[in-house]
Amino acid sequence: MNAKKRALGKGLGALLDSPASEMQPRYEIERDLHAVGTVAHVPLDLIQSNPYQPRTDFDQQSLEDLANSIREQGVIQPVTVRKADEGKFQLISGERRCKAAQLAGLNDIPAYIRSANDQEMREMAIVENIQRENLNPMEIALGYQQLIEDCKLTQEMLAERLGKSRSSITNQIRLLKLPAEIQIGLRKEFISTGHARALLSVTVIQTQLEIYQDIIAQGLSVRDVEEIVKNINEGVEEEEEKTDTSNKKEEKPVNARYVDLQKSLSAFYGSKVQVKTRSGGKGAIVINFSSGEDLERILKMVQKQD
Repeated sequence: MNAKKRALGKGLGALLDSPASEMQPRYEIERDLHAVGTVAHVPLDLIQSNPYQPRTDFDQQSLEDLANSIREQGVIQPVTVRKADEGKFQLISGERRCKAAQLAGLNDIPAYIRSANDQEMREMAIVENIQRENLNPMEIALGYQQLIEDCKLTQEMLAERLGKSRSSITNQIRLLKLPAEIQIGLRKEFISTGHARALLSVTVIQTQLEIYQDIIAQGLSVRDVEEIVKNINEGVEEEEEKTDTSNKKEEKPVNARYVDLQKSLSAFYGSKVQVKTRSGGKGAIVINFSSGEDLERILKMVQKQD
């Protein structure tokens, strides 16, 4: 078996035919002192994980599928590594391929060996993963934030480097402001990015969590959540406006007493709720609805409470 077939399988022929690349039969520390800049077989047990790897969740079934592909086709694209101490290598990009290659029973993997300092390695690993792998929204947000902090970038500079709009970078990073429970739900795909962005418009954390639970329990769509949030915010704004413009001293304690109740009921019913009081301790609770379907939804919720 020649070096090409033993090394890479079927997928890297074009790279091997290029005069700019040199395939070596196997990396040997004692013999090969000039591996930087080449593609070579590197034993998997000599490759250390990338400490800057932003990807934390690897779907097991997806890894198994990739391992089966590697058994059939070989490793199509080399991973990228840099030299580390004691003859070992540190992975820059391609951790998923390394894991799948191990599952496939390979002893080594084709790797492009390059030089990189810590900052370059960090940036390459994050950018490569963000651009090429199917990261979940929280991993992307953390990757963006890590690039900004570690590489001293502004959001605008990061947007230019990644070829994205500044607003998309800002919206992604804002997900990190959500409560931990909601971040976990987004990571595990209990909710979508659209749900999460709608929840960011709610200022009260407890209300965010209540709506999040309703999304899961009732299967609310993004549009449903946007409508709920809109109603809640309109109710809060109206209550604040009443408090600011009111000159009747006797009404102030009423506003302070019932504003939390209005917020809680609005979040529960997913619609604007008003608590109106009259003299003698009497009053009314008004639940607004935007359509016939919305009314049916609210009536079902009320009936469940009976």
